[in-house]
Amino acid sequence: MKKKIIALTAGDPAGIGPEIAVKLIKRNHKSASIIVFGDLMVMLGAQRKFAPGYAVVPVKDTRKIPRKKKIIPLYDLKNKNMSSVEAGKVSADAGRAAFSYIKAAINAALKGDADAVLTAPISKEAFHRAGINYAGHTEIFAEMTKTKNYAMMLASGGLRVVLVTIHTALTKVPGLLSTEKIYRVTALADKALKKDFGIKAPRIGIAALNPHAGENCAFGKEEENIIAPAVLKAKKAGILASGPFPSDTVFYRAVVKKEFDAVICMYHDQGLIPVKLIGFETGVNITLGLPIVRVSPDHGTAFDIAGTGRASDLSMYE
Repeated sequence: MKKKIIALTAGDPAGIGPEIAVKLIKRNHKSASIIVFGDLMVMLGAQRKFAPGYAVVPVKDTRKIPRKKKIIPLYDLKNKNMSSVEAGKVSADAGRAAFSYIKAAINAALKGDADAVLTAPISKEAFHRAGINYAGHTEIFAEMTKTKNYAMMLASGGLRVVLVTIHTALTKVPGLLSTEKIYRVTALADKALKKDFGIKAPRIGIAALNPHAGENCAFGKEEENIIAPAVLKAKKAGILASGPFPSDTVFYRAVVKKEFDAVICMYHDQGLIPVKLIGFETGVNITLGLPIVRVSPDHGTAFDIAGTGRASDLSMYE
C-alpha cells in the first residue's frame, strides 16, 4: 500500500514543536511518510538534542522522500533571523517563521503534494508581534482554502466536542451565537461523524450557554430564543440532535453514560476543559469542512519546557 504523505508544520520554532516533530518521526510510521515544514537551523538543533543518530535531509519534492531509515525529511522554508530565535522566548521572527510553515503546508496539500497537514502548536502572541492577524490555525486554513463553513472538533478519551465559537472573548460569545450558526455546526458534526468516524446514526448533544440551561429564562434567554430552535431545525433535517443540556451534566452523559457521539459547545473553554481533563496529552484537534485534511495536537507551545526534552509527542501521534 502506498504511504500517505503528511506535511508536518514545525510550529513556533521557539516552542516544543520542533522537539515533538522529531520525536514523532522517530516512531517510524509504517503507513505514512512525514515531512517537516520548517527551517534547517531549527530542525538541526532539535535533531541533535532529541534524535541523535538521525539526519535532517532537505527535500524539495514531497512525493520523493528518500526511503532511508533514521532520517528527518525537511521542506526548508529558509527563513531569515532564525539564529535570533531562543527556546521559550516569544518573538516576531518566530511568529513569521511559523506562519510560513503553515502556508507552505496548506499549499502542498491543495496541490496534491501532501495527503494531510499535521500542525504543531503556534504562539498567537508571536503572530501578533509579527503583524499576522489570525486568531489561530483554523482561521488560516479556512481563508487559504476559501472555506466559509467550517468548525473545530476536539477529541480525546471517548469525548468529541465541536465548537460554535472559537477564539473570542467570553463577553462576546452571546452576541456571536445564532440559530443558523449552531445548526450549521451541528450539521457539519453530523456529516463528519458519518463520513470520517463511520457512525451511521450519530447522536449529538447540544450544550447550553447558561447555568441550568437558563432555568426557564431565569439565567438567560439564549437557550429558548437561539439554541432550542437550532436543535429543532437539526431534528427536522434528520439529525439525531437533542438539548440544550446544562454543561455540568452533558459531558458526563457523553463520556460515562455513552448517550452522545459528540457534544456541540457554545464557546472554546466549555469544550476544551473536559477534553483536556480526560486526555491532556492525547487530545486531537480536527478542522471540519475543509477540502483538505488538517489535524493537530490539542495543546500549546509550552514555552516553559521548550528545549528541555520533557515535551510529549503523544497527542500528535494520536
